[in-house]
Amino acid sequence: MDMTDNRKQLFAAAGGLALVMGAGGVMLGRTLLAPAMPTPSTESPHAGAAGEAEEAGHGPEGFVAASPARIEAVGIRTETVSAGSLGSEIIAQASVTAPPDGRAALTARADGAVVKIYKRLGDPVNAGETVALIESRDAATFVAQSRAAAVHAQAARAVLARERRLFAANITARQDLEAAQEASAEAEAEVGRTRAAVAAAHVSSDGRHLAVKSLIGGRITKADARLGTYVLAGAELFDVADPRRVQIEAAVSPADATRIHAGDSAVIELPGGGTVDAVVRSATPALNAESRTATVVLSPSGTPAGLAQGQALRVRIKPRGAPADGRIVLPEAAVQSVEGRDVVFVRAKGGFQALPVTVGARSGGRAEIVAGLSPGSTVVMAGAFVLKSELGASEAEH
Repeated sequence: MDMTDNRKQLFAAAGGLALVMGAGGVMLGRTLLAPAMPTPSTESPHAGAAGEAEEAGHGPEGFVAASPARIEAVGIRTETVSAGSLGSEIIAQASVTAPPDGRAALTARADGAVVKIYKRLGDPVNAGETVALIESRDAATFVAQSRAAAVHAQAARAVLARERRLFAANITARQDLEAAQEASAEAEAEVGRTRAAVAAAHVSSDGRHLAVKSLIGGRITKADARLGTYVLAGAELFDVADPRRVQIEAAVSPADATRIHAGDSAVIELPGGGTVDAVVRSATPALNAESRTATVVLSPSGTPAGLAQGQALRVRIKPRGAPADGRIVLPEAAVQSVEGRDVVFVRAKGGFQALPVTVGARSGGRAEIVAGLSPGSTVVMAGAFVLKSELGASEAEH
């Protein structure tokens, strides 16, 4: 065999090897939306494939690995979904307000001049802490009345003691003893009344000033007091709000208000992204005279960060008993298009799995999932686009 024949055989072998490798590449190519092998998992009804792939050391089709630190860093937010349709949700504009025990007005207890101010706008304050001092003639009056009542009560006690001795010696009649007992009781009651007046007015120890004290802990949200200003009793000098105590007031139409009852679940959409679960506390039976809407009060779970009194936001109320017909409603941002198919990312062991879904109606930034997703799945609500980008980069590498 000459050199020319050897070279022909070498080229033929190389071509055959390239053909085998090409075929192998086709066989090893990953189809993103191919269904994964089901494996039991406690994280999500669709999380089994990811758990199986993690044990094997690689991810299945459509799987994106993500550590807890990575999830927090990129702002991925998940939510366990339940059955519901666009028609079963009530979307309403709302505002963050203070509950009755979350805000307090600090007023002047008597006429006088503001001589000391200890707190400014935005300063923190504790319950019972003095915010300002008012110099008032009423303070001296309260103290004088209290001292006079105490002296009168002491004299009445002395008379009662003498009458008891005389009655025991059969010198005076019982009616004299009973009169002394009644007079002493009245004097003691006057002592209690005047002391209560001194305490209610927050009279200082020097008997000249009235202290303006905070009723709750929180921060100063309004400060109208000015040094030297003469104020009347009942004038509002400061407002204090507790940022840890908030409620949500949603405005709904009269028709929707009839569907909402105390105990219904709701979701608060935070302005900066994310959601907070809430429960309907009450609904007003009358309509607002200007907006012609009913007010629904929601209680958020816990003390969520990102909520401030006066803030405007949107809520989704889910009345109980509303027809769901097996559909699931998600934010439109949770649905991504991958290889021409709509997918959502569900929580799986070690990361997230892209799951093909069928989308129905869309409205108000929400989308109905009519097939492909089961209630109880933990779905990515925010950050799905980031996962889609990482998935595309991973597929490109493969």
